Amino acid sequence: MLRTFYRSLIELTNGRITSGALRRFSQSTLSRFLIPSYVKLYKLNIDEVERNVNEFPTLHDLFIRKLKGEARVIHPDSQSVVSPVDGVLEDMGEIHPDKQFIVKGKKYSIEEMLNDSEVLEKYIGGSYMVIYLSPSHYHRIHSPVNGEVTKRWLLGKKSYPVNAWGMKFGRDPLSKNYRIITELRHAGGHISLVKVGAMFVNSIVVTHSEKEVRKGEELAYFSFGSTVVLLFEKDTFTPAVGNSFPLDVHVGEGIGYIKNEAAAPSRL
Repeated sequence: MLRTFYRSLIELTNGRITSGALRRFSQSTLSRFLIPSYVKLYKLNIDEVERNVNEFPTLHDLFIRKLKGEARVIHPDSQSVVSPVDGVLEDMGEIHPDKQFIVKGKKYSIEEMLNDSEVLEKYIGGSYMVIYLSPSHYHRIHSPVNGEVTKRWLLGKKSYPVNAWGMKFGRDPLSKNYRIITELRHAGGHISLVKVGAMFVNSIVVTHSEKEVRKGEELAYFSFGSTVVLLFEKDTFTPAVGNSFPLDVHVGEGIGYIKNEAAAPSRL
């Protein structure tokens, strides 16, 4: 009953009119009056922000804020894989032979998530990580490795929330929501970054269009809190974080290393 009510409510509020109204307000100068309350409510660390808070003309500009250059240190080891975002590592595990993985007791199809049979085959038997970004987090997305972009593609239209309620009652938000996927080829194999849109506003803005990418380099940003799913090709990745979730992570922190026979990875 609760699941049906929740889904019905989201369907009613997640339309073009309501989404557009929220987007227009957040990008209007009227929204700037909410900035002090927003900073206080979400306890933003304003010391690491590139601009002074009173310089942001809209709430949207605060959402997509940039940080000072020294605010995040990118792990230097050539074999390390780093967190692409500031967020909460909610889960990680194996992608099963049936093309599914389980998050919070709920099955997700990577076949549906990727919608590309050729890309899909690389990840069966591999591993995944799910990192959630709340409204309090820094919203820019960075590359987890040095590598080459092999493909970028967009899927989905509407978005269910990706918070605790959305993950429990939504219609498989990680594999059905609006999402932009970037696949990277690195020294040991492939990684796919699935950037999942959040409720109301499906705005994921790609800021990197080159073929080559450096670890820690910005790729895109979310206009609202959302989720990134990392998919790792089979036998190419070893995690270097514990399995006690949720776990806070930050851009540039080592979350694992590439399995590469040519060079033995050092511990993070």
